Amino acid sequence: MNVIRYRDHTGEVRLAVKTDEGGVYCLPQRDLFALLHEARSCGQSPGEWIRNYLVGGDPALLVEEGLAFLVPVEAPEVWAAGVTYQRSREARNYEATGGKLDASTFYDKVYDAVRPELFLKSTAARTVGTGTEVRLRSDSDWQVPEPELGLVLDSEGTIVGYTIGNDMSCRDIEGENPLYLPQAKMWSRSCSIGPYVRLAEFVPDPYALDIGCRIFRDGQLCFDGSASTGQLKRKLEELVEFLKRDNDLFEGTVLLTGTCVVPPNEFTLAAGDRIEISITGLGTLVNVAAAGAGADAAVKL
Repeated sequence: MNVIRYRDHTGEVRLAVKTDEGGVYCLPQRDLFALLHEARSCGQSPGEWIRNYLVGGDPALLVEEGLAFLVPVEAPEVWAAGVTYQRSREARNYEATGGKLDASTFYDKVYDAVRPELFLKSTAARTVGTGTEVRLRSDSDWQVPEPELGLVLDSEGTIVGYTIGNDMSCRDIEGENPLYLPQAKMWSRSCSIGPYVRLAEFVPDPYALDIGCRIFRDGQLCFDGSASTGQLKRKLEELVEFLKRDNDLFEGTVLLTGTCVVPPNEFTLAAGDRIEISITGLGTLVNVAAAGAGADAAVKL
């Protein structure tokens, strides 16, 4: 079951569920954690509560194509993990050494270290959802999307669901100096999540998910890559445990778990590029890259 946040025809923010049979039904709650608290108060899992509601209530059947999607959860903070896949390790080494494929760098140490790389990626004010524009940074000439599995956490660090994340990145800025990581990773509309949150109880094996990324330019496919979460070097609980250390977690915190799909080194995003990121059971997150500071309106996809 996938949970959706959307805006109805009156402008109200609503919650819906997309069942694995394909139906989309309106729920009475306004956000994911209201649903989770309601289920817990009844001694049920979220999935059980939704099933009982669909059977015993009279939920409205919605048409998914007509929904005005919002971010599936208003994440107070979005954190991200780096160098958690071998492909990411290779890409970071390439950036840091100017293309010397056989060179070793501090990224090798990060990949093999006990402590993972974790950094603050975004806040609710900077994060966008599916069907909206992500923004290109004006002072970078080498930018890519980074498709990632996102963990939706409660305040205790429990994984309550999964979503898709696009961790937009400037490879040239990070490659120039690792201390520039915040600028290479965090700017307005540089993070997208969605389109759904898949409840954790419906993901039996998070290490068996296929991740795909396709990029279209002028209507033509210019990149098509795929990988599996089975290639993740670290356990999800390990990443969460380090995030929790000496830290406060908020309901709805999202932790992106790193990328394993990287476009060729000669590729950089251009304004107008359409980015599609898919993960097994989680749908497809769609954004269009935009240049400049005026890209605040949703685009027609």
